[in-house]
Amino acid sequence: MKDTTKSMVAGFAAVIGAVVIVALVGLLAIHPQKEMIMGEADATEYRVSNMVPGHIDQIFVEEGDLVRAGDTLAHVSSRQIDAKMMQATAARSAASAQSRKAKGGARDQQVQMAYQVWQKAQAAVEVYRKSYERVKGLYEKGVVSAQKYDEVDAQYKAAQADCAAAEQQYLMAKEGAQREDIDAAAALVGRASGAVAEVQSYLDDSYLIAPCDGEVVEIYVKMGDLIGTGSPVMSILDMSDNWFNFSVREDLLSDIRTGEEVQVEIPALGKDTYPAEVRRVQAMASYATWRATKTNGQYDVKSFDVKVVPTKPIKGLHPGMTAILK
Repeated sequence: MKDTTKSMVAGFAAVIGAVVIVALVGLLAIHPQKEMIMGEADATEYRVSNMVPGHIDQIFVEEGDLVRAGDTLAHVSSRQIDAKMMQATAARSAASAQSRKAKGGARDQQVQMAYQVWQKAQAAVEVYRKSYERVKGLYEKGVVSAQKYDEVDAQYKAAQADCAAAEQQYLMAKEGAQREDIDAAAALVGRASGAVAEVQSYLDDSYLIAPCDGEVVEIYVKMGDLIGTGSPVMSILDMSDNWFNFSVREDLLSDIRTGEEVQVEIPALGKDTYPAEVRRVQAMASYATWRATKTNGQYDVKSFDVKVVPTKPIKGLHPGMTAILK
């Protein structure tokens, strides 16, 4: 009798257990567990590249250092640019000397010399004038020949021309250089100064400057390396420009809209959630995101890239951390 009672109790318990299991399976079928949407934190990365070819002679930071915008990161030396600066500087000095000479005009000694030549020419004109007047009187009286008269007349006119030329030479020396000469000399100075400014810009670009506040994540060169124009030297992460990327199936997009606020959990930082805004919902490449489900009587499901940006800075967040979209 006892054995029969025990058997009945055991059978009843088994039936109850089966009913409970069936009920739980039914509940799970009616209310399936919500799928977890996981993604990854990311940040803006800047590649710092050089503008001039040369050798890396100084690196002022190490990987992991925090830098501020405008900090000097490294220096590239170039003997060719140094030589060009010497040439440009010398050309500017020569042009400046020419300009000063043009503006200053002739020396006092040159002006005085031109004046003396003019005075000498005036004296010669006076001598030839007297000779001309005497010979002319004699010619009119028939004492001298016409040839003699013509010779003295020609000498007198030549002396007058020489005197006029000497006067103009004196006036030119006194006045100084022509306006055109001064302008030409000034233009040479401007061209030489432009060459110096160009080379100086190359020298300035030989110092690599941090484009933003951030963290030095990788340095691609070492001291003494020879690099060409545009070669990447190091990478900097802008830690203030963070976001999350999630790959979401389209059948889970019903509650995700651009501009809406969502909550993001970052397991590495604990169980807290952080507010963020959906900035972009974009279809991913079909070759990597289509999931065939037609065999189950459903339709193909495409994945979308969802970009979510924190509404306020998250302390301790680093690119690569796992994120869960709530």
